[in-house]
Amino acid sequence: MSLWLAPFDQSALYSPYMRSKHQIILEDEAATLEFGARLAVATFQTGKFSGNDLSPHEGIPHLGGMIYLQGDLGAGKTTLSRGFVRAFGYAGAVKSPTYTLVEPYEFELCNIYHFDLYRLSDPEEVAYLGTDEYFAESNLCLVEWAEKGAKWLPGADLVIGMVDQGTGRRLTCQSLTEKGAIIAKRLWP
Repeated sequence: MSLWLAPFDQSALYSPYMRSKHQIILEDEAATLEFGARLAVATFQTGKFSGNDLSPHEGIPHLGGMIYLQGDLGAGKTTLSRGFVRAFGYAGAVKSPTYTLVEPYEFELCNIYHFDLYRLSDPEEVAYLGTDEYFAESNLCLVEWAEKGAKWLPGADLVIGMVDQGTGRRLTCQSLTEKGAIIAKRLWP
């Protein structure tokens, strides 16, 4: 019995759908928190939120994935992450993992890991963090300063860039995978 495989069409990897790019102006901290919550809802398996009260320990099943957060110090990456994590029902303090490198938010139904790699001096240091299990496809990872862990991190599904603009921020969002495209489409129908 012979098996014949059709040649793989690599142009599908570069389809406009999978490489969508969007932008929005966030006027203030409240708008950044609200966008973080909208982003979280876009990662829910159902893509919507029913409005039921959440248990702070339960969480909500999500699609999993890698979301890179780019921007200078003070650009709002941790504020966006705070809105994101709170949308899953987390009621505690959501702080920057600058010194701990990773803040885990482990719920009964899902896991979210927030990384800040700013303090890494060599990308290879990611290998020594013992974070392989964090990058399982079933987990959701928010990664600040991903370029500091270049070649040691899984690729991003979604890249969010933030730059100061007046008193607010300009946020850009680019999907790089099918999963990222699903999330982006939910954000910008």
